[in-house]
Amino acid sequence: MRRSLSEISTPHTSFEEDVVAYATAGFEGIGIWEHKLPSDDRANIALLLEHGLGVAICVPTIPSILPLAIPGMRGPLDPAERIESICVSIRRLAQYAPEAIACLTGPLGELPEDEARRIVNDGLLHAAAAARVADVRLGFEPVHRIDRDVASFVNSIEDAVAVLSKAGLDDVGLLLDTYHVWDDPAVWDFIARASYRIAGVHVSDWPTDPNQGGRELPGLGRSRTKELVDALALSGWDGYLDVEIFSEPEGFWSLDVDEAARQAHAAVAALAD
Repeated sequence: MRRSLSEISTPHTSFEEDVVAYATAGFEGIGIWEHKLPSDDRANIALLLEHGLGVAICVPTIPSILPLAIPGMRGPLDPAERIESICVSIRRLAQYAPEAIACLTGPLGELPEDEARRIVNDGLLHAAAAARVADVRLGFEPVHRIDRDVASFVNSIEDAVAVLSKAGLDDVGLLLDTYHVWDDPAVWDFIARASYRIAGVHVSDWPTDPNQGGRELPGLGRSRTKELVDALALSGWDGYLDVEIFSEPEGFWSLDVDEAARQAHAAVAALAD
């Protein structure tokens, strides 16, 4: 398995600064957040090639079919506008030959669940069609139940598989985030029996201290990331371990990009020991 760092982990730096720091720290890949990309895609791709970085999971500017309830990430309210934006992003991000492009439902908000599921079904059909034409894999992400009201109403691997099955989207993979699935009872069997459905993997931990906000580096918290990575290795999965850290301003996000990349690389490298 290769190692990458997702750009949300260093939110205050530029794409170019991320590329240089991540490569210097020893990462083989980068998880791109589209909002950090400069407009010149050819120059961006040349920079990645210059520094020997592949691309792990890409997160579109609008990553969810329904509006997120996360400060700074809400975006337009109209689902049709959001779906079109996701499709435009898929076509753009496919140029970077990523392992996968992320997509999630968003929370219910004021919608009845049956209506939300209908909208999501339609959105996934459109996004999957765009990914198929662009020859890139779409990764549908289930989110932990504690984030149901802010990020997604699909809160288990079983439900995520059911959503894709209902839409007839066998070619859409699941994006597994160890922070979200570590206590899902289905995760171990899913990894063992259906690792081919895994489009990408984000890694981070729940903090040991319940008063600590944000996420902990993988392997340093309490959420069994090391065991999950071992299970992935046994299953033969060989994609990127993409470190993704959301943090409070005084936490991991307060580090300069070089130190953040160094600490993240040391943490993810230890998972393979």
